[in-house]
Amino acid sequence: MKKQDDLILIHAPSIYDFRELPIMHGPISDVVPSTPIFEMYPIGFASLSEYLERKGFQVRIINVAMKMIKDPKFDVEALIRHLNPRAFGFDLHWMPHVQGSLALAEMAKKLHPETPVLFGGLSSTYYHEDLINNYPFIDYVVRGDSTEEPMARLLGAIRGKSSPGEIPNITWRENGKIHINPLTYVPDTMNHIAIDYGHIMKKVVKYHDMTGYVPFTNWLEYPVTAVFTCRGCSFNCRTCGGSAYAFSHYANRKRPAYRAPELLAEDIFRVCDHLNAPVMVIGDIYQAGDEYGERLLNTLKKRHLKNHIAFEFFTPPSREKITKIAECVENFNFEISPESHDEKVRYAFGRYYNNDALEQMIADALELGCKRFDLFFMTGLPYQTYQSVLDTVEYSRSLLTRFGETKRLYPFISPLAPFLDPGSEVFENPEKFGYHFFYRTVEEHREAMLSPSWQYILNYETKWMTRSEIVYSTYEAGLRMNRLKKEYGLIDRRIAEETEQRIQDAVAMMRKIDELVKEDREQEGQGTLYELKDKMENLNISTVCFKKELEWPTRFIRMNFLKILKTILLPSKPNIQVEK
Repeated sequence: MKKQDDLILIHAPSIYDFRELPIMHGPISDVVPSTPIFEMYPIGFASLSEYLERKGFQVRIINVAMKMIKDPKFDVEALIRHLNPRAFGFDLHWMPHVQGSLALAEMAKKLHPETPVLFGGLSSTYYHEDLINNYPFIDYVVRGDSTEEPMARLLGAIRGKSSPGEIPNITWRENGKIHINPLTYVPDTMNHIAIDYGHIMKKVVKYHDMTGYVPFTNWLEYPVTAVFTCRGCSFNCRTCGGSAYAFSHYANRKRPAYRAPELLAEDIFRVCDHLNAPVMVIGDIYQAGDEYGERLLNTLKKRHLKNHIAFEFFTPPSREKITKIAECVENFNFEISPESHDEKVRYAFGRYYNNDALEQMIADALELGCKRFDLFFMTGLPYQTYQSVLDTVEYSRSLLTRFGETKRLYPFISPLAPFLDPGSEVFENPEKFGYHFFYRTVEEHREAMLSPSWQYILNYETKWMTRSEIVYSTYEAGLRMNRLKKEYGLIDRRIAEETEQRIQDAVAMMRKIDELVKEDREQEGQGTLYELKDKMENLNISTVCFKKELEWPTRFIRMNFLKILKTILLPSKPNIQVEK
């Protein structure tokens, strides 16, 4: 007899009805691998699954968003009706998933009224009382950034039909009464968990479900992976729900929990053994101090890795540090997000370095052999005006004039959208930073996701730009940046022309939607929007830049199939340090 799953983790699309509803999502996901449906499930699903299985629980991940994208006729309700776990788990890590996650959770409860429904993630943590009070189909919210152990104890309680009264980090309902257990499980390190891609490979075989585990639409063609240096952050970007301010105020984390650099290096080695594709190191390797970065790099040096390793930085590293990276990693790539060329804007956002430091980093990195350097700018920032957005493109021109001959420096610009994060310093103190918010509650955000365009989905505007100005400055900056990349040979002429046409068509579509909204002709307007649905879908992906512009190099054969087969057949050995 097949053993019952203790937990099925379901990743919902951003909008459950995305296959039917006409919505102009805009360039909200242009600089991340996923589509505007945000089909990439949180990496925490992988660590949670591995940890719980180590504790004796059966866990399955189903990326419903991916299944819906891959098969337009995929029947979500039939899938959920067929499932029979002891509990369903839904991620609400970032607010763009609020509509889809709530819709699928409600469906699960309707089809399986006796099966507990669990929510987790940073946004769930922030809104735990709102969720448990206003959505009766949610039974538990597991709070915090490290839910592995509370989840293990909760699943034990569910399996044994006992009370979760003593389990930390749980908000729950019993007989109509709401209970909020203290948020006290906040581990000091990440050494007891593993982001084990071998574990995921075994799951794909066990459940005969490749689509349910694939993280984003073109992953099999571009199998980029990520490893994490820490949970939490020591920096305080004003709009980030994962900032030091946010973690301290609603996740009870006073300092980051780092993964030992030797374990992190082993994570990278394991990925490189299986995949001939880039590995992204999430979190500045020097955030924990110079010693941490040195230990990681010295361990990496022991293996002559051919994979491209991408490092992100929160502040520009010194030439000495870049030299160390070049000595230890053969194919290294960098990315940094200065957000704006304007230092006043950058400082107000919480990034405290000047353009001289940024430009010195670029010069040193390219001179010392960085294979690719990605530079990310944003729209919707404090003190940022429409003209300031366009001036960022001109600053990018000056950088390409200086460094562009190498064809290794890639600037990007995208919006802070669709939402600024609940729990961030700006969300909690909008007036102080010159922001005004349109949506504050879970329900307001859920309803906003059904708006006809991303202009009306945006949950904020600033003293310096209206929502409309944020939208149209983004498109104009994207158009100018696209032309700039064509001029400097970063993209070929055909791609540049296709992107330009898509941006122009997107602007025309947005103005058409604006007209329909202003006319407020409910029946006729809605009908017209449905007539525009197919055109909207074609304009929602790779709007201001071509998706492939984001890709670091891979080898021709992406996967080591013999190693993958061996991993599937042999017992797993998690890359962890045992908790004391």
